[in-house]
Amino acid sequence: MNDTDIEDRLTALTAAIADRTRARMLCLLMDGRAYTATELSAAVDVAASTASSHLARLQEQRLIACVKQGRYRFYRLASQAVAEVLETLMALAGVEQPVVKSTTPTSLRFARTCYDHMAGEVAVLLHNRLFELAWLNGDNDYQLSNQGQEALAQLGINCSPASSRRRFACGCLDWSERKAHLGGALGAALLAAFEKRGWVQRQLDSRALQLTAAGKKALNAHFGISF
Repeated sequence: MNDTDIEDRLTALTAAIADRTRARMLCLLMDGRAYTATELSAAVDVAASTASSHLARLQEQRLIACVKQGRYRFYRLASQAVAEVLETLMALAGVEQPVVKSTTPTSLRFARTCYDHMAGEVAVLLHNRLFELAWLNGDNDYQLSNQGQEALAQLGINCSPASSRRRFACGCLDWSERKAHLGGALGAALLAAFEKRGWVQRQLDSRALQLTAAGKKALNAHFGISF
C-alpha cells in the first residue's frame, strides 16, 4: 500500500466516524454487546432505513461486523483494535459511554437455558473465563487445550468431540447480554454437569435457571467467578 492509498483509506475511515449518527452508533457499541439495526435506529433516533445505510457504511470501513443468529442480524464492533481507537477518541472528546438498557426480565437475564446449554449473565461470564484460563481457544469453532480438557474432565464434564455433525464448541450470541456464551456439544455437557452436581436448577414454569449456593461456591472455586 503506497502513501496515496493510505491517505485515501484514512480519509474514508475518518469520514465514516465523523458523521454524528454513525458516531453515536459506535459509542453505543462500545459496551461490547451486539445490537439489531432496529435497536440501534431507536437508540440514535433515526428511521430503520437510515440506520441500515449507516451500518452498511460502517461495515464497508470494517469498523463493525454483522453476526447472524437465527433470523436476526446483530451488529458489534469489528475488533478490539477498533474499540481501542474509539476509546481514545472518546477520552479526547470527554464523552461518557452511553448504555442501551435491556428489557429482559432479571431472572432470565441472570441465568437460563438456550436449547440445551446455559445462557444469560452467568453463561457469558463462564464463556469468557474459559478463554482467560486458556482452557478454550479459537474464533468460530473453539478447541479445548490439554489443560482445559483435564480441568473439565475432573469436574465430570464430557469433553469428547460430538460423534454427529454437531459442532463441538462455539460461541452462541446471547440475546440478553449480547455477548457470546458457550454453545455446541461442550455447552450442553457443561449444563448437564452443572445440573447433575446441583449447581443449577431448572424452573418448572420458565427457562430460568437458579444458581444454587453450591453453584456459587463451585464457580468461585473452579473458575474464579464470584457472585
